Amino acid sequence: MAASELYTKFARVWIPDPEEVWKSAELLKDYKPGDKVLLLHLEEGKDLEYRLDPKTKELPHLRNPDILVGENDLTALSYLHEPAVLHNLRVRFIDSKLIYTYCGIVLVAINPYEQLPIYGEDIINAYSGQNMGDMDPHIFAVAEEAYKQMARDERNQSIIVSGESGAGKTVSAKYAMRYFATVSGSASEANVEEKVLASNPIMESIGNAKTTRNDNSSRFGKYIEIGFDKRYRIIGANMRTYLLEKSRVVFQAEEERNYHIFYQLCASAKLPEFKMLRLGNANNFHYTKQGGSPVIEGVDDAKEMAHTRQACTLLGISESYQMGIFRILAGILHLGNVGFTSRDSDSCTIPPKHEPLSIFCDLMGVDYEEMCHWLCHRKLATATETYIKPISKLQATNARDALAKHIYAKLFNWIVDHVNQALHSAVKQHSFIGVLDIYGFETFEINSFEQFCINYANEKLQQQFNMHVFKLEQEEYMKEQIPWTLIDFYDNQPCINLIESKLGILDLLDEECKMPKGTDDTWAQKLYNTHLNKCALFEKPRLSNKAFIIQHFADKVEYQCEGFLEKNKDTVFEEQIKVLKSSKFKMLPELFQDDEKAISPTSATSSGRTPLTRMPSKATKGRPGQTAKEHKKTVGHQFRNSLHLLMETLNATTPHYVRCIKPNDFKFPFTFDEKRAVQQLRACGVLETIRISAAGFPSRWTYQEFFSRYRVLMKQKDVLSDRKQTCKNVLEKLILDKDKYQFGKTKIFFRAGQVAYLEKLRADKLRAACIRIQKTIRGWLLRKKYLRMRTAAITVQRYVRGYQARCYAKFLRRTQAATVLQKYWRMFIVRRRYKVKRAATVALQSYLRGYLARNRYHKILREHKAVIIQKWVRGWLARTYYKRSMHAIIYLQCCFRRMMAKRELKKLKIEARSVERYKKLHIGMENKIMQLQRKVDEQNKDYKCLMEKLTNLEGVYNSETEKLRNDLERLQLSEEEAKIATGRVFSLQEEIAKLRKDLEQTRSDKKSIEERADRYKQETEQLVSNLKEENTLLKQEKEALNHLIVEQAKEMTETMEKKLVEETKQLELDLNDERLRYQNLLNEFSRLEERYDDLKEEMTLMVNVPKPGHKRTDSTHSSNESEYTFSSEIAETEDIPLRTEEPSEKKVPLDMSLFLKLQKRVTELEQEKQVMQDELDRKEEQMLRSKAKEEERPQIRGAELEYESLKRQELESENKKLKNELNELRKALSEKSAPEVTAPGAPAYCVLMEQLTSVSEELDVRKEEVLILRSQLVSQKEAIQPKNTMTDSTILLEDVQKMKDKGEIAQAYIGLKETNRSSAMDCHELNEDGELWLVYEGLKQANRLLESQLQSQKRSHENEAEALRGEIQSLKEENNRQQQLLAQNLQLPPEARIEASLQHEITRLTNENLDLMEQLEKQDKTVRKLKKQLKVFAKKIGELEVGQMENISPGQIIDEPIRPVNIPRKEKDFQGMLEYKKEDEQKLVKNLILELKPRGVAVNLIPGLPAYILFMCVRHADYLNDDQKVRSLLTSTINSIKKVLKKRGDDFETVSFWLSNTCRFLHCLKQYSGEEGFMKHNTSRQNEHCLTNFDLAEYRQVLSDLAIQIYQQLVRVLENILQPMIVSGMLEHETIQGVSGVKPTGLRKRTSSIADEGTYTLDSILRQLNSFHSVMCQHGMDPELIKQVVKQMFYIVGAITLNNLLLRKDMCSWSKGMQIRYNVSQLEEWLRDKNLMNSGAKETLEPLIQAAQLLQVKKKTDDDAEAICSMCNALTTAQIVKVLNLYTPVNEFEERVSVSFIRTIQMRLRDRKDSPQLLMDAKHIFPVTFPFNPSSLALETIQIPASLGLGFISRV
Repeated sequence: MAASELYTKFARVWIPDPEEVWKSAELLKDYKPGDKVLLLHLEEGKDLEYRLDPKTKELPHLRNPDILVGENDLTALSYLHEPAVLHNLRVRFIDSKLIYTYCGIVLVAINPYEQLPIYGEDIINAYSGQNMGDMDPHIFAVAEEAYKQMARDERNQSIIVSGESGAGKTVSAKYAMRYFATVSGSASEANVEEKVLASNPIMESIGNAKTTRNDNSSRFGKYIEIGFDKRYRIIGANMRTYLLEKSRVVFQAEEERNYHIFYQLCASAKLPEFKMLRLGNANNFHYTKQGGSPVIEGVDDAKEMAHTRQACTLLGISESYQMGIFRILAGILHLGNVGFTSRDSDSCTIPPKHEPLSIFCDLMGVDYEEMCHWLCHRKLATATETYIKPISKLQATNARDALAKHIYAKLFNWIVDHVNQALHSAVKQHSFIGVLDIYGFETFEINSFEQFCINYANEKLQQQFNMHVFKLEQEEYMKEQIPWTLIDFYDNQPCINLIESKLGILDLLDEECKMPKGTDDTWAQKLYNTHLNKCALFEKPRLSNKAFIIQHFADKVEYQCEGFLEKNKDTVFEEQIKVLKSSKFKMLPELFQDDEKAISPTSATSSGRTPLTRMPSKATKGRPGQTAKEHKKTVGHQFRNSLHLLMETLNATTPHYVRCIKPNDFKFPFTFDEKRAVQQLRACGVLETIRISAAGFPSRWTYQEFFSRYRVLMKQKDVLSDRKQTCKNVLEKLILDKDKYQFGKTKIFFRAGQVAYLEKLRADKLRAACIRIQKTIRGWLLRKKYLRMRTAAITVQRYVRGYQARCYAKFLRRTQAATVLQKYWRMFIVRRRYKVKRAATVALQSYLRGYLARNRYHKILREHKAVIIQKWVRGWLARTYYKRSMHAIIYLQCCFRRMMAKRELKKLKIEARSVERYKKLHIGMENKIMQLQRKVDEQNKDYKCLMEKLTNLEGVYNSETEKLRNDLERLQLSEEEAKIATGRVFSLQEEIAKLRKDLEQTRSDKKSIEERADRYKQETEQLVSNLKEENTLLKQEKEALNHLIVEQAKEMTETMEKKLVEETKQLELDLNDERLRYQNLLNEFSRLEERYDDLKEEMTLMVNVPKPGHKRTDSTHSSNESEYTFSSEIAETEDIPLRTEEPSEKKVPLDMSLFLKLQKRVTELEQEKQVMQDELDRKEEQMLRSKAKEEERPQIRGAELEYESLKRQELESENKKLKNELNELRKALSEKSAPEVTAPGAPAYCVLMEQLTSVSEELDVRKEEVLILRSQLVSQKEAIQPKNTMTDSTILLEDVQKMKDKGEIAQAYIGLKETNRSSAMDCHELNEDGELWLVYEGLKQANRLLESQLQSQKRSHENEAEALRGEIQSLKEENNRQQQLLAQNLQLPPEARIEASLQHEITRLTNENLDLMEQLEKQDKTVRKLKKQLKVFAKKIGELEVGQMENISPGQIIDEPIRPVNIPRKEKDFQGMLEYKKEDEQKLVKNLILELKPRGVAVNLIPGLPAYILFMCVRHADYLNDDQKVRSLLTSTINSIKKVLKKRGDDFETVSFWLSNTCRFLHCLKQYSGEEGFMKHNTSRQNEHCLTNFDLAEYRQVLSDLAIQIYQQLVRVLENILQPMIVSGMLEHETIQGVSGVKPTGLRKRTSSIADEGTYTLDSILRQLNSFHSVMCQHGMDPELIKQVVKQMFYIVGAITLNNLLLRKDMCSWSKGMQIRYNVSQLEEWLRDKNLMNSGAKETLEPLIQAAQLLQVKKKTDDDAEAICSMCNALTTAQIVKVLNLYTPVNEFEERVSVSFIRTIQMRLRDRKDSPQLLMDAKHIFPVTFPFNPSSLALETIQIPASLGLGFISRV
């Protein structure tokens, strides 16, 4: 297909852009040949007319389909060109946060300027052993590829890391070396890999510096060879360096720094060891302050100094050498501060006693005057004479700087040599991997000699790179038998010739350096004359005569000639060097030694290489006047030679390329600058790789992959059985131009763009198919929808119409009923309204009429009262007026009459004075007297009448007065009543007003009371709810307490049962020990009788009878030792020499005294025999009695357990009663809230008093219970303590416990002691040797033990009594505290009282539980302590008795017939045991373990047969009470199993077989151990087969540990078997064919996902799981253990699958998620088939399931983000984000995950606290348990097959 045919409407293209370099656009119409303009639509929405170049008529680059964007390999892109590469890198870097991308054989690494969690050890393990194309691009993948090729091809490898400063070259090289150190390890104990890594901080400190582009820029190149031995383990390393930037020592540009080491020294100047260096702040030194940026943000130079010193120490650089290095570096700093003063234009001087120079000389150990002289002078040598010439200030400054640079360069070389010495290995190097960290192509505004050398090196590397790429392409074509066509690629050999050929730039530069008066200008002119207009790659700038331009492969670079000669010469005055060589400081002359004397481990290597950073200054021997500098090689010449050597090394190795890209110049994290990226891509050769690939056939598909991808483009008739022919037929139809593709041997090769065309056809075909499917499905769905809607509508109509009819009928009925109701209702309403109105009217009228009548009455009454008041007031006023008037009139009359009388009196006085007056008076006196007399009489009569009248009047007056007074009083009363009535009226009115106010107040109060009532009701309801909640909590707490009590009771029961079993077993062991001791005494007695018989025969025959030899064995050896020994005492008894006596052959005469003595002794022995017989009978009675007591003891223990359960029930009932009382109290308090609640007689008060009484009674009961518990504890201790002694001591202690008086105990003890002493004395007198006395020594030890135990028991009794007294006192205090709390509770308010009572109750119950738990713990501790003491004492007694028995020498005993003794024995059933001889043990182990074939046993015999056989042998040894045999057999079994597993540990069947048998053996030891906990499921017959003599608990622990080791080995074996299958079967294989299409994979071919032969599929995994399961089932493995193995297998499958998914971008797609979920469902189905769903295996796959779901769910909206966050709870945040970043569409119908959506996920998950680790730990092993699984198989029914070769053992 022609390329122009792809430029159709909607096709997307790339057009150049000055800002973004390339911009995407879309065609608005089809392109037709001949069109000069393309109509484009830009992404920002603008339309553009793009004009084609009229000369070339090149169309813009086509854009790749979206599904190819973000590919791991750039060569997988259909269109290979610069914009596609740039866009792919940008998408991966910005959107997916992926910094690594393959470009063919090149790994492109973009510096993220951020720490990423992708370099951990888990990532290293994930990449280890993987193919390079199988995992996502990574520096570890390149390192693994190099390591694998080195091991596979046995060819040295090289990793070439290049890039700009700041692109991350050094970090990439460090990670590559870390990978080698982690994967390979070291072959020696010197940890060479640590030393290799430790060289990095040293080299960074002395060779790295801060630049404007990078804070840690390497200012030198280095090539590190990491050496490996034949097993490919690191044995050493060697480093070569290139072109150190020495000028940085004396000059730094703005915002740059000198080498790190100087600033580290200044930051550490205050350290005590650095005081002598006299350093200070970096700004105080000229060499460190020029850049103005002495500090790097985020870097602590002092800490970095400590790391540097630590690395030096690790590499073997001693402290003295380190201080020497620091002295030299400090001297360089002080040298930079040396200043010069000009004398004239040609000379200068240094100020006297110049401090910087003085410090420099002191540190360097040189003479001050001499150094001062040669800094200002130089020596000129001619053919005949030598001159000393002063130099100018500028020349002196340059000479000082040159000296500083030279010293630093020599020091740098010295450190590199010593690092190489430390990394050098004496072991022969088999191969190596070289890591080249070298500068990339550089171009600045001002480019000098350093940039020229760097770009020259990059030209050489680019040439090598181009040749290697070209070679790989040629090999690929030849391998596939494709016709080879020469590919035109850029050859930069002309540029290299321009630089290094004869009369090249370097040659002319060296020649100009040799000229006496050579300058940069003359050299520039020579360059112009030689190369200008003759070489197309050389140009001259227009405006400069001191610069030249070279056309490099990456770009044109303009170099300034200034400084070229000086830097190339690297001139240092020889006199200054001589002064330094004469230094007293030993290290300094060492730096300037000749090359043949210098310490250089690299020069001594077999390769003959020389250190490339050294500048050979060896002078050839010539005439005496010839100086060394004339023959010194220039810097350019040295660099050229070292570069040639490097190229030879690289050409001899297989190179791997890492190109580091700097995304921006501002060090912003994940910020991509397209311009800078394109510059570097052009410079590093990535685009050249793309161009070479694109020039041929860049797209390559295998036939199977092509068929799977483009099967949709084929018709059914086109599909043949031969895939190759099918593909050929289809391609011939699809692509007519045969030049666009080629058919190789295994692949199809396509030209650029053809895959995009095929993808377009495939997408069109799929789109058409989708449209057809959508059309059909949508039509079917709509028809189904229409039919459903029609049916539903008819149904709805039917129901609606019926409903409407029913509603209408109902409406009519209701209307009629409503009419009737309305009629009556309205009538009722009107009548009721009329009645109400009438009643209201009548009431109003009555009230109104009454009111009017009352008002009228009140008015009349008031008027009547007013009239009466007016009458009386007016009468009173008239009388008052009358009286006042009468009084005034009388007074006036009196006054007038007095006046008239006074006048008359005056007249009379005057007349009386005259005679006439008297005469006149006298004349008429008699008449007058008469008249007066008569008048008097008349007056008297009148008086009497008047008096009578007066009396009558007075009576009348009095009566009237009384009447008036009564009337007045009545009126006054009426007046008062009127006043009172008036006041009452007023008061009634006031009362009415007050009542109205009260009514209003009452209404408001009623309203407030109603509100308060509502509020109270709500509060009451709230309180009730709170009380209910509280009640619920109390119930829960009660249930929890009850549950806790039940658990504690259960634990106590189990503990006591276990203790009971152990105690019973221990008593049986003690009884057996006593029986053994007694039997030993009987044996000794029989031996004495035999000797007695022998003496009698001697007396008769008078001859000496030879004494038979006697072999003694450890008959009394305690079997308890088997509990403490494992393998060290296996052959202990076998090593003990036999003790024999040689029979005497000499005849001696008879000694009568001896004979009589012996006769007497025989009599005594007969008596002793009778005593011992009685003692035996007594022992048997005691044994029977102890057995009866032991049988009663479980009943006692059962009673105790019943008592404990009754006590628990009682506590529960008490708890319930207290809760009921609390509820009653709460109810009583809630009924009334008035203050009278707490008054005496109130319900609450009565309840509290009742509770107080019950609490007091409860305290009394608790006191009694405490006393009972204490007595129980004492009885338990007394029951446990006697078991530490023998049977006699048990009975003795029982008697002692019955003695209450201390005197009785003392007397009993003394009597026992005397009895023992007397018996011992009697035994001592039995014979001369004291044999029987030694026998009874053990009894003395037992007596001493009893004495100590009595003392300890006495002390314990005293302590217990004291504790009881303290307990009583505490109970009293508790009682007082309870009473105080109760009194306080009575004073509290109801709510607080309830809370306080509840709190107190909870506290009390908690304290009681804690006390009980503490008592139980104390009891357990006491039991354990006593058991331990018992074991120790039993062992000591056994050892003592054994020693005593060994010391007994066989004396001369007279033989006498043995009287039969009736010793009762316990009858046992001996079935179910196997007997073998001791010497056949090795044969048994060999046939049953070492040479046993698991397959035959598993198929033909019962599962676990070896375990049963071994246990039956152990049973027989236990029956024989042969602890040595038991120990030997168990030890041999364990060791043999270990040997088998060590020999065949990689065979799953073997490991599974012995895991099953080990567990079965362990279960048998438990099942037949005699412990009650393991005997629950036994039959009575099986219980009879339990072990009787030995407690093999410790051997069970050893076997359990062995089983754990076998289980872990089993997991490792199945992991090794499953691991190769998992990735292929779970991820790569298409279980559902056709769901996921194969995408183009590029040059890095991944493992094919098509099921070819040898490829693992999911069926392979399932078959392997079936195999594992069937093998484990055949071997009879426990079901619970099988579940644990399956869980571990599924975890391994899930972890490895998820880890690979997280590291493979091509696997993160929707279709792959479906495949994974289907595969997981198949695994779950397998679990269901095997009934293993409850094994926990499914849960281990949850992270994988959620990852698959995450690939399939929608990933667009916030709701989707929320759903993802809630769904993926088994995945960490890092894993979720990683999957979203890696999500890649396989088809055009899928969409990528947007960056904003990923950020939303991160924001939602930021609060989740999970591990930051990305990968799961696939090596994790779950802890294993071995649940007890008893066997129902009867041991007596087991038959031993002849095939096992165990004929030497017999069933018993």
